[in-house]
Amino acid sequence: MQNVFVCRLLVLSIFITVAYMMTWSFIPRFLKLMIQLSSQTNELYQLAAVAFCLLLAWCSDYLGLSLELGSFLAGVMISTTDFAHHTLEQVEAIRNLFAALFLASIGMLIHFKFLWNHVDILLAAVILVIIVKSIVITAVIKSFGYSIRTAFIVGLSLAQIGEFAFVLLSRASHHHLIGGKMYLLLLGTTALSLVTTPLIFKLIPVVTQLGILMRWFPSESGVQNELPLQEKATMLDVYNRTL
Repeated sequence: MQNVFVCRLLVLSIFITVAYMMTWSFIPRFLKLMIQLSSQTNELYQLAAVAFCLLLAWCSDYLGLSLELGSFLAGVMISTTDFAHHTLEQVEAIRNLFAALFLASIGMLIHFKFLWNHVDILLAAVILVIIVKSIVITAVIKSFGYSIRTAFIVGLSLAQIGEFAFVLLSRASHHHLIGGKMYLLLLGTTALSLVTTPLIFKLIPVVTQLGILMRWFPSESGVQNELPLQEKATMLDVYNRTL
């Protein structure tokens, strides 16, 4: 068992090292060549970018790692180049298609009858996740010197469970790390936390005003005058990322 772990760790190290070397040598030249060849049409560049991501994902899976690691690493490699923004614009339609298929496949796995029979546990888990994540993120943001109001808004905005949890749950279930009932319950908790995100956004102004009335936060006028430019940029960035 220990030898297998060491072997996997060695393969992972070599894979990441090779990917890092390709990031600074091969990838920029490859993307630049694709842009030159696709000056008349963008289809070639789109196919090249998607093919590169799929190839790296396949290599990662072939080496005994995971498709998710290879896909993520491919995105990181492209993001470090000067063509990251252009690539994102070109593959946006394909990204939306894959995202729709991914979420549709997750929806097919949700067992509504099971979740309805355990609705009390489901609601308690979602509420617990939102409260704990809000407190933790608020504390982290506050530790960086931001105001309590900014920290609270950021914490509440990021209280939901991320979509990548679906991938982690799928891998954990595939390797029999969690049971079937626990998998369905965690799947439902993640999905419900995402569904409640728009409602949380609607409640943020109400909760903020309540905090001002209860004197938990400074008044609105004081916040506008005292809020540093960096905090305003942070709040705007969090809002844009969570849309």
